[in-house]
Amino acid sequence: MRARPLIGVLVGSDSDRMIADAVQSILDDLSIPHEILVASAHRDPDKVRSYSKGAERRGIRVLIGIAGLAAALPGVMSSHTKLPVIGIPVATGPLQGIDALLSIAQLPSGVPAATMGLGSSGAKNGALLAARILALQDDGLRKRLSRYRPGKKPRKAV
Repeated sequence: MRARPLIGVLVGSDSDRMIADAVQSILDDLSIPHEILVASAHRDPDKVRSYSKGAERRGIRVLIGIAGLAAALPGVMSSHTKLPVIGIPVATGPLQGIDALLSIAQLPSGVPAATMGLGSSGAKNGALLAARILALQDDGLRKRLSRYRPGKKPRKAV
C-alpha cells in the first residue's frame, strides 16, 4: 500500500515535465510521498482550483507549482488554499524564464508563494524547501535531510 501524498506538484504543461522530474528525484531520495499532475492555470482553471481547494483535505501539506511564460499557476494555486505554495519558474520563451520568475515573485499581497530559481536547480531547491517544511513536524525526515547530499540517497535512520 502506497502512503498518501504529502506534497502535491502541479505542472503547467507536459513540456515542463523535465523540471518536475528534478523535483520527483529529490522527493523520492528522501522517501516523501507525493503526486504530480499536469494542469494549466489557463487551459484547466477548474482543475487547478479544485485540486488546490481539496489538497489539504486529502492530506497534502505543501504544494509546488511549476510554470513558464506568464507562470500564473503558483498564484492561482495560492489563491485557493492556505497551504504553503512553492513556485518554480521554467526557463522558456523569448525571455528565457525571466517573465515566469517575476510573475511568481511579484504576486499581490495576500497571495503568497515562495519563488525558486529557474530550471532544474530551482526545482531541486523547491523540493528541498518542501521537505524542510514537512521536517518541522517529522523527526525521521529531519534526520534524512541532515544526511542528504544531492546525488546520494540518504541512509535509512537506525
